[in-house]
Amino acid sequence: MKGDLHVHTLFSDGKNTPEEMVLTAIEKGFSYIGFSDHAPMTFDDGCAMKAEKLPEYAAEINRLKEKYKDQITIYLGLEMDSLSPLPAVELDYRIGSVHYLEMADGHHVPIDWKIDMLKHGVDTYFGGDIYALIEAYYERIGQIVQLTGADIIGHFDLVTIFQEREHLFDETHPRYISAWQKAVDNILPHCKLFEINTGAISRGYRTTPYPAPTIQAYILEKGGKLICNSDSHNKDTLGFEAP
Repeated sequence: MKGDLHVHTLFSDGKNTPEEMVLTAIEKGFSYIGFSDHAPMTFDDGCAMKAEKLPEYAAEINRLKEKYKDQITIYLGLEMDSLSPLPAVELDYRIGSVHYLEMADGHHVPIDWKIDMLKHGVDTYFGGDIYALIEAYYERIGQIVQLTGADIIGHFDLVTIFQEREHLFDETHPRYISAWQKAVDNILPHCKLFEINTGAISRGYRTTPYPAPTIQAYILEKGGKLICNSDSHNKDTLGFEAP
């Protein structure tokens, strides 16, 4: 990688300051770095930025833009969940992602938090039908550009995060394939750029990046484009590349 646009800091659930991430990017010889901390949410999930911190976040990234302008190009972004209110700050880009499904009773089923929580959500809200949850997930991410104004689609098949640890479903099942293909088809008229995300590899969940090779091929075949991002939450994994 010569740059990274999916980067988290202490402003959300990252471990380092933005300036520490910039200095690491410079050390790695990057030509650019983009900050995409988790945007504020409609509920407190313990990870997203607090709404009152958003102006400070924007000011800090803009300060670093000027301070390091002769060494690296810095972009101000946010990772917008489908449940994130539209931000009141000017951004260079937005990553659109789905981390939760909101249920009719107001409960939120997390997609990538813990496997037991995902299983509980399947049993409680989808009658034990994992494919019904998957279809709901892909229906939601298929709407992500309209919901967030996304310029980049984040970890498109996040619903597969636990597949290598515990095989939850068949990725060749017709319902699964139909769900993700429909989502890609719905996104592409509005956004062409999907990320290849290595974050689950660096955190030990997977040995391959998102999205799966078959999905990557479909995106490219349909006229989409791919960009590599690390989804880094600390400076040590900035620009993390797949083995």
